[in-house]
Amino acid sequence: MAERKAWSEKRAEIMSRPGAGAAYEAARVRFELGEAVRLRREELGLTQTELAERAGLKQPAVARFEAGGTMPTIPMLERLAEALELRLSVQLHPLREAS
Repeated sequence: MAERKAWSEKRAEIMSRPGAGAAYEAARVRFELGEAVRLRREELGLTQTELAERAGLKQPAVARFEAGGTMPTIPMLERLAEALELRLSVQLHPLREAS
């Protein structure tokens, strides 16, 4: 029977693979964007269906986005921002300052 590895060891092994850092960063961005949309939608008391209608999308697209399952385009982010009564602002930060 194979010996079990601690999560920290397994994570280090996975992250050492080529391209793993970039994939992890892309997933982080998708998750954070989805979470921000979900929190604002809930703050406004909207359902996913209502947000979808406002943004010209279908409810499953909103659900996938909120779950971090899709990387949105800038036009899609603009549509969602407007539907959420927000203004889209994109910023770039030096890597040493990014979190």
